[in-house]
Amino acid sequence: MPDDEPKDKGFAVTDRRINADSPSDSAPAAQPMPEKPASPSPAPPEPAATRAETKPLPEITFPTFLLSLSTSALMHLGLIPNPVSGQIEKDLALAKQTIDLLSLLKQKTLGNLDPEETQLLDSILYDLRMQYVGATQEGVKS
Repeated sequence: MPDDEPKDKGFAVTDRRINADSPSDSAPAAQPMPEKPASPSPAPPEPAATRAETKPLPEITFPTFLLSLSTSALMHLGLIPNPVSGQIEKDLALAKQTIDLLSLLKQKTLGNLDPEETQLLDSILYDLRMQYVGATQEGVKS
């Protein structure tokens, strides 16, 4: 190896794409795409009520998260009204999914919760499971 050549040559990048500056005999030159006129974007829908006009949300903690999921399951069990419509809506599949989600949280957080959080999660799961069993048995009796 001669001494006058650099030891680290690196690599070279060659752009072989066809462009307007270097037309090729075998391929037609690329033509620019015509620009579309800018259309005004639709305005976002106005909310019915802004958050400032409604009750402030509680602080997000693990217990409030569990209680939120529990409330959702109770609504799907038809035990409390939907807060938006005010109607009792029963959907046992969604209730079961929410109960399963709480059960998954219990498994994944095993050993990482405070005793109070563990007790709350156990109580919620027990109560919801009993309510679910009762709701499914009502459907069998009818």
